[in-house]
Amino acid sequence: MFLSFFSDLFSQDFMLRALIAGVLLGVIAPLIGSIVVIRRLSFIADTLGHFSLVGISISFFLTYTFGWTIFADRPQYLAIVFSIIGGLLIELFRRYYRNYKEIAMAIVISLGAAASAIFFSLSKRTGSLYNYLFGSILTVTDYYVFLIGITALIVFALFAIFGKQIISVSFEENNAKFFGINLGLFQLIFIIVLSIVVSILLESVGVLLSSAMMIIPIAASMKVGWSYKSTTGIAILFSEFSVFLGLWIAYSFNIPSGAAIVSVNIIILVIVSIIKRIVLKRSLKKAPEIANFEVNE
Repeated sequence: MFLSFFSDLFSQDFMLRALIAGVLLGVIAPLIGSIVVIRRLSFIADTLGHFSLVGISISFFLTYTFGWTIFADRPQYLAIVFSIIGGLLIELFRRYYRNYKEIAMAIVISLGAAASAIFFSLSKRTGSLYNYLFGSILTVTDYYVFLIGITALIVFALFAIFGKQIISVSFEENNAKFFGINLGLFQLIFIIVLSIVVSILLESVGVLLSSAMMIIPIAASMKVGWSYKSTTGIAILFSEFSVFLGLWIAYSFNIPSGAAIVSVNIIILVIVSIIKRIVLKRSLKKAPEIANFEVNE
């Protein structure tokens, strides 16, 4: 079974597209996810995913109700637009409710879920909702792979040029202000990039799993990483492994690829947590023995 999968991976066009898309997403999702976790915004990807779904539903509504074909084949355009709008709304509400910032995401996710349900219903395309809730990386098109590639280049360029500033602002805003970093501009750029990444994840892993793709590899790598760079690097390795193994599981057992990839990520998190706990217990047991030995000496 594994040999046939490996053979088809490079001989079948749809498998090759899925592999390329998965490899790119396996890098950019944890890279952005690391900043999301540091800034304690782990639920923001879920929120933006629900709001980008509004763009998808409006695309269907315009196509099947009014016959506007401009978004028929490219619903991602409006998904990106509405994801950015959702991000800006989150920032607006976070500033309005300064002492209760978490309210912002609850408001935006509720608005996004309600609006997308209404437009999907009006367009009579509720059957398409399943595809965008859970995604399928095995059915991505050449254009989608191109879109992921452009997004990856933007993310890599931002981290290469402004990496130190991004990390500085994420860890300590007061120090960033001291060094003259424009926090307002940073917030705007970060929200826009995050919104684009989330909307891109929509087609491959779906609304309900996009957050997991960004957060769970970071959660696992935090157990073994010793610095920001090592934690992010290990998270990318975990993510790439989960993409490859998840593709194999989805291909072999005919299950949603997004769900398979995220399930592997969760298994990695559980295994890493168990191993870390065992190692800590052993180190604690050895500590008194070492102390007694030093006293006797």
